[in-house]
Amino acid sequence: MSFARDLSRLWRSDGFRRLTYVRLLSQGGDGMFQVGIAAAFFFDPTTAASPGAIAAGFAVLLAPFTLVGPFVGPLIDRWQRQRILLVGNMVRLALVASLCALLVANAPVWTLYLVALLTLSVNRFLLAAMSAGIPRVVATEDLLAANAIQPTLGTVAAAIGGAIGGIVTFVAPQASDASLAFAALMAGGIAFGLASWATLLLGRRSLGPVHPLEQLRLRAQVRELGTELSTAVRYLHARVTPFHALLVMAAQRLLYGVMFVASILISRHVLGDPDRPEQALGNFTLVIAFAAVGFGAAAVLTPVFGSRFTRHQWIVLCLGVGAVGQTALALSMEPWSLFTAAVVVSFAVQGAKIAVDTIVQRDTEDEVRGRAFTLYDMAYNVAFISSAVIGGLVLPDDGYSRAVMAVLVALYVATALAFARAPREPAPVPAR
Repeated sequence: MSFARDLSRLWRSDGFRRLTYVRLLSQGGDGMFQVGIAAAFFFDPTTAASPGAIAAGFAVLLAPFTLVGPFVGPLIDRWQRQRILLVGNMVRLALVASLCALLVANAPVWTLYLVALLTLSVNRFLLAAMSAGIPRVVATEDLLAANAIQPTLGTVAAAIGGAIGGIVTFVAPQASDASLAFAALMAGGIAFGLASWATLLLGRRSLGPVHPLEQLRLRAQVRELGTELSTAVRYLHARVTPFHALLVMAAQRLLYGVMFVASILISRHVLGDPDRPEQALGNFTLVIAFAAVGFGAAAVLTPVFGSRFTRHQWIVLCLGVGAVGQTALALSMEPWSLFTAAVVVSFAVQGAKIAVDTIVQRDTEDEVRGRAFTLYDMAYNVAFISSAVIGGLVLPDDGYSRAVMAVLVALYVATALAFARAPREPAPVPAR
């Protein structure tokens, strides 16, 4: 099987193997943290009673990195990325400890929100640094396989961490919120600590950038960040292919996000008893499990078809697959249709993401790559927040509207047709 062969070949690379250890531990801890604390304990969208409440929850979850991304993205092109991963996970460990102390001290709720959101923001910074570092540990011809394997394994690790939080809530509904919060914090903190240790296995210069800063001049460098980010936007636009890849990724995430919001509400109001939130969380955990199957299938099948389709063609094909999966929900709101859509649409989203990652890495110079992936994460967050807002406006309280699902199908097809006309080769623009 191609996935097994690719994984076996890449695993022989010390840099890829060690970076994967860091990613698995870091995202596994983050998954536990998000479901057990940020989602389940503070502002759990799965127990929200309306689309508007869910939109507010996603805005709180995703807005922080969207706001700070422009200021931290250029740092990925200036600082040693291995050091970013080391210090970042240590900072998250310290934030977890602070959150425990605040809970013990019965601190004001706003302080708990602040520390939780800081932790989530650091995670997005780390993911951008890891994505920018992948081309430094694998050959160019292995980028597609590396992007199919490593981020997908990280997503699975996050899903496992999140599922553990969901399972604990489902199996032990009598446990207090404080007990569940401390259990999640402890598990997440241990994972962050192990991720810091795993980062030490990487060489200090192994992840780039090629020309790091020799001296930190924080005040002067912060003043330059806005200019450098706007330069990166102009560079990506001039290169054409990475800019279009970011646009299609954002469009697909927006469409997927509307279905995600709908699945939360359907899990609560259609599949279960609205007055039993633990049952809704259990149903939603099943939806996430089916989605994880789709993510895993994309990691296996994308490299298999990598030699038969170009990255551009694969993205168009995945958008078509997404339309097919979304059609299942347009036909019915029965459990089989929701689970089918979760598998098929998640496959389409992850398969296209793998190709988008490869295009951005392949067609972007190392000097700009960190900023490119920061813009990637910002576009992802803005698309997801926008999808929650749109869902809040167009979805009924039970989450299911056949008309909305049909519109999503049409938009998948329209996006595929538009991207099919996009240029396939990057323009020769030097990095600045």
